[in-house]
Amino acid sequence: MAGRHWLDPLARRLLVATGQLPPPPPAAPSVLAGEADEAVERELLALKLAQNPGLRLRDAAEVRHAAALGWTLEVNLAAAGDWLRLPGCRPDLVDRLIRLQRDGIQWRGPGELAGALQVPTEQVLIWLPVLRFKRHGDPGPDQLPAPLSINQASEGLLRERLGLGPERCRRLLLERAREPFRDLADLQQRLQLPADLAERWIGRFRYAATPGPVLPPSRRPAP
Repeated sequence: MAGRHWLDPLARRLLVATGQLPPPPPAAPSVLAGEADEAVERELLALKLAQNPGLRLRDAAEVRHAAALGWTLEVNLAAAGDWLRLPGCRPDLVDRLIRLQRDGIQWRGPGELAGALQVPTEQVLIWLPVLRFKRHGDPGPDQLPAPLSINQASEGLLRERLGLGPERCRRLLLERAREPFRDLADLQQRLQLPADLAERWIGRFRYAATPGPVLPPSRRPAP
């Protein structure tokens, strides 16, 4: 094959040194500079990951470097925290993934994953260097706790399971009485939840549309 050899790099260098193979053409300075920059960025990311193993990747370049450093994400088994490390992977997208996983759905490639998330395939292609599409057995009950029916649960159950204070619980009941919550994004927006709380609620709810108990008249706000 012209310009290539089947031998490993060490054997190829030995043949070049003994004159049995022609030396490879010199790389252009711009190519060498680009490779050096990539190596520096990869080493910097390695240092950051050593200090913070849960570091969130900022962009496509960091995803490529993380893949080169050996980090992978098992699509059909990953936990919410792993997904949140990917750039642009919002809590509401992760919530949808976890709920679909609970239903036993598994994905075979980036197109299926993009369709499940309802995002452009280009977004999933940014993550592709670290994604691994391997089928797994059904997760056990310890892996996926039973979700709470957010639109039907009583006030007492909401406080017990979510640790909600009286004011936030009251607001949740009023909002769902107006309209049942559709998903985590809707819940976060209407309750004005901070990002860290929304992340803790990933995969914890079912969103059946039937409304549940509301506040008694004595506790509702005056018109």
